[in-house]
Amino acid sequence: MLVLILSVVVLLIIGGCVCVYWAARGDAPRWARGVAKATLLGSELARSASRGSGTQRSDGDD
Repeated sequence: MLVLILSVVVLLIIGGCVCVYWAARGDAPRWARGVAKATLLGSELARSASRGSGTQRSDGDD
């Protein structure tokens, strides 16, 4: 069952990447552009969550 769920998640991720590529080419329909925006938003949220979960460090030398 877990393999089935992970397979579906991987297929959704691949489909989102295809829509991002299709939308970047400029000839995608409206639904594909919406999926591409949702995929890019999800990647930004995942990136910001992974940055925020680490230890906080200061960049300046005070």
